[in-house]
Amino acid sequence: MMNRTTTLSSSAPSNPLDNAGSPGLAGIALFVALLLAGAGFVLYSLFNDVGSVASVPWALLILALFIALGFEFVNGFHDTANAVATVIYTHSMPAHLAVIWSGIFNFLGVMVASGAVAWGIVSLLPVELILQVNSSAGMAMVFALLLAAIIWNLGTWWLGLPSSSSHTLIGSIIGVGIANSLMSTGQATSGVDWGKAKEVGMALLISPIVGFCAAALLYLAMRAVIRNKVLYEAPRSNAPPPFWIRALLILTCTGVSFAHGSNDGQKGMGLIMLILVGIVPTAFALNRTPDASKMEQFRASSAAVQQVLTKHMVPGIKVDDARETVKDAVRLKKFTDETTVGLNQMVASTLTSVERYKSFDTVPTELVSNLRNDMYLIGEALKLIDKKKQLTVSEGDLATVVAYHKSVDDATRFIPTWVKIGVAIALGLGTMIGWKRIVKTVGEKIGKTHLTYGQGAAAETVAAMTIAAADHYGLPVSTTHVLSSGVAGTMAASGAGLNASTVKSIALAWVLTLPASIVLAGFLFWLFRQIF
Repeated sequence: MMNRTTTLSSSAPSNPLDNAGSPGLAGIALFVALLLAGAGFVLYSLFNDVGSVASVPWALLILALFIALGFEFVNGFHDTANAVATVIYTHSMPAHLAVIWSGIFNFLGVMVASGAVAWGIVSLLPVELILQVNSSAGMAMVFALLLAAIIWNLGTWWLGLPSSSSHTLIGSIIGVGIANSLMSTGQATSGVDWGKAKEVGMALLISPIVGFCAAALLYLAMRAVIRNKVLYEAPRSNAPPPFWIRALLILTCTGVSFAHGSNDGQKGMGLIMLILVGIVPTAFALNRTPDASKMEQFRASSAAVQQVLTKHMVPGIKVDDARETVKDAVRLKKFTDETTVGLNQMVASTLTSVERYKSFDTVPTELVSNLRNDMYLIGEALKLIDKKKQLTVSEGDLATVVAYHKSVDDATRFIPTWVKIGVAIALGLGTMIGWKRIVKTVGEKIGKTHLTYGQGAAAETVAAMTIAAADHYGLPVSTTHVLSSGVAGTMAASGAGLNASTVKSIALAWVLTLPASIVLAGFLFWLFRQIF
């Protein structure tokens, strides 16, 4: 070990990006092959699922899916570059091998994603646009927020600034909601679920602080427990670090890549499902599973939740339009006595619509779209009971509500496997393109000194754990924010200091991302509404 250390100190390392070279013909061929295979699989699965549906606007559908997958592709080379920066700058892996490795684990992360983040993002959108997503207004919403997110991500990537794709998408959603509200009612505040936006915003705000502080504390703890000096030194040559350090850094890179896929990949999934529901509702509005037990479970839970709602109805309360009553409750996030009556009527109506059919795949196509909208409204209203506790019920009744809510979500909030694979391929391939700009910022410009092995390990460990926790709770967080802040935290803890100009530039990008994406998405939504 002493000889190795002496060798390491004898020569200065070159910049790992200078030696990255190009992927070569073999690498390009592999990339193209994976791209064509993924596109072929997605198109085959799409044609198979749509089946014999008449009058499908194929050009619009394929264009919309291309843009949605393009968002995930850009997300891959923008966000995931953070995951590979540490292993590249510590010479733990060659640059091109690192991005391929990261791409693979991004793919795997997407494939095991729960879907909670996907539908959490969708819930931020104005309920009236979700219910009419197959209209010109609904399509304008989807195109506006996707294009706004892509434009801002590409702009910050070109400048080499680690900006947040999550932050950008949330801002785009808020921009569409505000623009839609202004165009519909003349008021800017009623088109956004500000409660959910605040919840997501707090996650995006707190996660960088957590990343900075936790990474700094972990780094200090490592220095107290692990006394090997090599771990806290910058690379002194182009040789890889000792095996155990290399294994640690590769492990943390793998964790960040996997966690990034499981969280960020879901944002594209939710938007793709909106596109599919909007353009081909008869094929994708409901989870048309042939499993008869799903329908039986839905019938039983519907009858049970009706008994719970009836028990909590105030005598004498009547509603003229149950659907509008529930819609108002969802839009205003306020559960009233009238909501109880309206919700009970809607539950009864949906049960009547499906009780004659053996399974969801036998429900006639002409019923699917309206049935899906009603069930979506019911599901959003149920959140006010089982999440917000706006209706006081016993534990037993709450369990009944939760069981029915799960049946509704099973029917309306599903993600086909081919959608997951398409997003996973887009995110994974995006990881292999355009990564150098962001990697250079993270590896060279955040701190005043070269990144050490211990700093890289601490920052990535905290990032992986933070993202995994957010995924568990269905909250979108920024890989960029958490990891960049983690690197900054370790630099501060080590006494190396921060590069003020880079930190200011990154902070400015973070501050501008939300208002810029709000304005850009709002303008695009208005423009598309004028055109279409």
